[in-house]
Amino acid sequence: MIDGADLNHIAVAAERRAELAERYVRDLGGRQGPEGPSPGFFWSQVRYSNGMVLEMLEPRNPDENDFLRRFLDRNGPGPHHLTFTVPDFSVALDAAREAGYEPVGVNDSDPHWKEAFLHPRDAAGIVVQLAQSHEDGGGDDGPGGAGSDTSLVYVCHAVRHLHEGIHLFEELLGGRRLDEGVTDDHRFLDYAWPGPGRIRLIAPTVAGPVDTWLGSRPGRVHHVAFEMQDPAGAQAATPRGDIWHVEPTANLGTRLILLGRRG
Repeated sequence: MIDGADLNHIAVAAERRAELAERYVRDLGGRQGPEGPSPGFFWSQVRYSNGMVLEMLEPRNPDENDFLRRFLDRNGPGPHHLTFTVPDFSVALDAAREAGYEPVGVNDSDPHWKEAFLHPRDAAGIVVQLAQSHEDGGGDDGPGGAGSDTSLVYVCHAVRHLHEGIHLFEELLGGRRLDEGVTDDHRFLDYAWPGPGRIRLIAPTVAGPVDTWLGSRPGRVHHVAFEMQDPAGAQAATPRGDIWHVEPTANLGTRLILLGRRG
């Protein structure tokens, strides 16, 4: 296990960050945070009232690094990776290897930001970034979201085989189980880390919507859940009982679950 790992953010990708910002800043009320260029892409962070961060990615100069260009050409827009910060980069890489994962893209040349990745072929269908940072991750107040009370509650990740998700999120990344249960067509496990990051891990138990949606994939992000004052006011949101849904086709490849703020 990587002692002290913490879920820092989920990253979503699209051709234009402005379209992502329309949803995650202006519609859902996130607060614009740090942003900047990196080889092959431009990143921009959005912070929510509970401290959880969503990162928006846009391809830029793919001749420098074409990973995001290839991702969008292959998959279209949608969730790209989960980032976990670690207190000791070398120890985290050793733990990953001992757990059967081979980190790729290892880069420790910058003392302020060391990073490596677990490939989705190994990591239950999702890119996992392991990063050691000595930078302040706080965001500045920006347009369209300062003072919002919207929270990014959890990321729901679906896996074909539950034990693979447990091995990744619990046994390697140290997630603490908060809850578990069974619904009509899947089992779920809820995980927490020291910060606000939460993951709901689901796996199909019978043929049904989750099983069909996964298809032949070992795993993929199923939805991102937000809690907000007025879910009915979100663009393209449709009610299902007391929960509002935004389908991936209406949100650049990422399904949203919107919950009304309690109390």
